[in-house]
Amino acid sequence: MTNLKLISEYQCFGGKVGFYSHPSSTCNGEMRFAVYQPPQATTEPVPILYFLSGLTCNEENFMVKAGAQRYAAEYGLMLVAPDTSPRNTGIPGEDDDWDFGTGAGFYVDATTEPWKAHYQMYSYVVQELPAIVTANFPTLAQKQGIFGHSMGGHGALVCAMRNPHLYKSVSAFAPITAPMRCPWGEKAFSRYLGSNQEAWRSYDASELVKQVGYDNFILIDQGTADKFVTAQLLPEIFAQACAEAKQPLNLRYQQGYDHSYYFIASFIEDHIRHHAIALR
Repeated sequence: MTNLKLISEYQCFGGKVGFYSHPSSTCNGEMRFAVYQPPQATTEPVPILYFLSGLTCNEENFMVKAGAQRYAAEYGLMLVAPDTSPRNTGIPGEDDDWDFGTGAGFYVDATTEPWKAHYQMYSYVVQELPAIVTANFPTLAQKQGIFGHSMGGHGALVCAMRNPHLYKSVSAFAPITAPMRCPWGEKAFSRYLGSNQEAWRSYDASELVKQVGYDNFILIDQGTADKFVTAQLLPEIFAQACAEAKQPLNLRYQQGYDHSYYFIASFIEDHIRHHAIALR
């Protein structure tokens, strides 16, 4: 066990949800994550599906609100949801904005002061967290998928495209698909990564898909009543980039749905199935 501390645990659909904390060498402080172990995990190792949450969220939101455990139990997938940023680092101003700093790590490795000492969420999600999960839970380490919502949808697309050997499947709910061109992304990238926009490209899904693409088809659900779609999420830019790169994309516009977990819960079964087919 890697200095892993169990905070709380709950029986759920024949499996169990656990909330954990651990000292992170990547983020230089305590990090938290949640795990759902399906009933199958008591007798055999199972594939792992990572979920990255959006702005202001932590490791609890997805486990509490998405209704994913029922389907993870049915398909025999382990669900892992990390926190969205380091917390209580002592960096001045980290709690000043809801869309930057605490709860808004953007799944990048910060390169600027004072953020780079702690805000290394890309490396945490891709390297440190999977190492901890595979060391402490009955998993098939070579069978990993990743998905997410909003800021986390951005993170999932970036992690999958940059590491197709690690992630066999990817999907997203209302992802920030062109962060270099939206206010949330410009704010986060300029502060975490500095003013050189070339450095931003490796964290922009619409840029990455033209450079590297992805081995499998990408599933995205986007609500038509989402108030962030035109200014922040920009799915049409990603769709255009995928078309140019001949990247298979299933972008579904869901009529009348907004940006909330009610939307996620409505289509979570389709996403779990999408990953189960690739991982099982």
